Amino acid sequence: MNIFRSNIHIYAQVIDDTLGHTLAAASTNEKAWPVSETKMTKTEQAALVGKLVAERALEAGVTKVVFDRGGFKYHGRVKALAEAAREAGLNF
Repeated sequence: MNIFRSNIHIYAQVIDDTLGHTLAAASTNEKAWPVSETKMTKTEQAALVGKLVAERALEAGVTKVVFDRGGFKYHGRVKALAEAAREAGLNF
């Protein structure tokens, strides 16, 4: 699972490294992002992205991933996303 964090948005992808294919993805920049949840804090939004990417990965048949935080500290939004993905059923 690869994470990218900007000042405004956060993105998460589950990628098959051998094939180079993205199996599941979620971000706060999606067109389907609920309007009511833009009132949430960035950390709460990151947790929701973690939950969404985990659900989509499980639908694709992925249960175990390697967490690539992309050089970002395991703190704040990155930590919230990771913990939410773990709670939703991903193992890493």
